[in-house]
Amino acid sequence: MAGAGAGAGAGLSGAGAGLSGAGAAGVGVRPYVELTFDADGDVDPATRDAVARLDATDLLVFAHGWNSDRTAATRLYDQFFAPFPGLLGAGVRPGYVGVVWPSIRFSDEPIPDFEHQGALGEGCCAARLDAGTRRALGEFWPGRETELDRLAHLLDEQPDSVSALVEFGALVRELSGTDTTEGALAAASGPVPLMFTEDVLEVCRAFTDALAETGALDGAPPEPGARGLSLGSVGHSLWNGAKELLRQATYYQMKKRAGTVGEHGLGPVLAGLARPAGGGPGPRVHLIGHSFGARLVSFALRGVPEGGPRCVRSVTLLQGAFSHYAFAARLPFGPGGGDLHGLHTRVDGPVVACHSDYDTALKVLYPLASRMAGDAAGFAGFDTRWGAVGHDGIQEVPGAVRLTLDAALRGGLPASGCVSVDAASVVRHGGAPSGAHSDICHAELARLVTLAGRVGH
Repeated sequence: MAGAGAGAGAGLSGAGAGLSGAGAAGVGVRPYVELTFDADGDVDPATRDAVARLDATDLLVFAHGWNSDRTAATRLYDQFFAPFPGLLGAGVRPGYVGVVWPSIRFSDEPIPDFEHQGALGEGCCAARLDAGTRRALGEFWPGRETELDRLAHLLDEQPDSVSALVEFGALVRELSGTDTTEGALAAASGPVPLMFTEDVLEVCRAFTDALAETGALDGAPPEPGARGLSLGSVGHSLWNGAKELLRQATYYQMKKRAGTVGEHGLGPVLAGLARPAGGGPGPRVHLIGHSFGARLVSFALRGVPEGGPRCVRSVTLLQGAFSHYAFAARLPFGPGGGDLHGLHTRVDGPVVACHSDYDTALKVLYPLASRMAGDAAGFAGFDTRWGAVGHDGIQEVPGAVRLTLDAALRGGLPASGCVSVDAASVVRHGGAPSGAHSDICHAELARLVTLAGRVGH
């Protein structure tokens, strides 16, 4: 993921250097260190060395999802880690690690327990870019101020014109670096996302329908006649879909970046922890990831050498934004397996996936975005192949266990293998369009991490 988004990590590189003291980073647990990566997965050496110096028997390593800056990630770590000192068993010397990687979150997405941020459904201005999102997009696509200003202007004005919507789609395609000329499509090494090749009106209509389903548009359907529009007839609702197209363009790149940072960044760091410079056993590592951060920590298993010391003792995925078939050896709809098939065996403990039906980001928007990433069948209708692990858990892995959160907390977790935990009893609050996607700061989920890693009372 060099290219368009590579520069986004520039402001983060080095951000965690020397922050081994909890107070310096705004996180209440001690000792706390930030581990920082750029968009290509290159680690800040100072933060890597700070992690290696932690005198800990167990490292709790958390990777955030869609956060546009380090401050938001730090607040998340502060809240999530807060219960751990009272949950850890005797003889456990914890070290807390917050992974910081360049990502982006549209700031109109409300996060439970954080300060209020405007929801999408607040009247006709919902499709506009707020100042925080515009700033984040500038960091995500540096040097593209002219194109971003034009996008912001179109969303602000919302012209009742098909040509304006087509222009918007073309600008988004240009920012994403997607060449949709006939020759380029024929020479492409992989599928080109449908949202960049299909008719922009149909794409915006599909996204508008999805937003209405999540409640982001107060349940209001698109204007009658939105399909098959003629020049000069767009209406305001499709501009909400246009903004979602812009959001999903960043999503498409973030998904790739999370895998890159995991495999080529965090994975090698974990491999180094398994073989400490001074010899002897390294710390036990417990990986935690939220949303795309769940994808990041899962792909880190690719970077852990097979057959070597297994320092990763547990993996806990909180509302993971990647395929529920990722760990499957064989896909039910085609040849081959998931991107991570068999990698759960590199964990000396369980891989636990928390999921919730209240997560509308993963229930509604994720499947649509995944279909638009390049399925030749189009983007209408639901197909289970596009489900997210944070919506319905790990699928098609023989022997995988399914539990409710209450059952897991009362009876414990398996010592190994894949486990899906229905966490809807606590992961249930949040506004449109993401629903409960970020409702993860609960003592019950912290306790689940300690059970997975066998470090609790």
